Parts: sequence; structure tokens; C-alpha cells
Amino acid sequence: MYLTIKETAEYLSLPESYIESLVQKKKIRAVHDGEQYLLFRDQFNQHLEQMEKMKRQLAEYLSEPIPEDIDVKDED
Repeated sequence: MYLTIKETAEYLSLPESYIESLVQKKKIRAVHDGEQYLLFRDQFNQHLEQMEKMKRQLAEYLSEPIPEDIDVKDED
């Protein structure tokens, strides 16, 4: 399925100007139909999967309790 730049920006939750700059720099593949650029949606699936994986890993890391320092001296 092909998306316009506006639809792609909404799909990726990024600004349209950023998507346009990536297209102009040829960082992402796009087809120009004479009026607008069209981007193949499936090329972003791996990116979105990696972002979700990183979010889960960060959430797990932040939820871990801080271990007690073995060098702490009990000074009562």
C-alpha cells in the first residue's frame, strides 16, 4: 500500500517536513506520480518493530530496582 507524505508522517508520528527531507535526500524510497510522492508503507514495518522493541527494553530497564551498593557501610 502506498501512502502520501502526509499519511506517512501521520503513520510514523513524524513531521511532514522531516519526511519530505528524507525523500529529497533519498534516505527513504518514494515514487513520484507527477503530482506527489508516494511511499510504500511496508518499508517502515521493520523500523516500527525495532522502535517498539527498544521501548519495551527501556521500560524493563527503568522498572528494575536499584541494587544496594555493597560498599555502603552501616554506621549506627
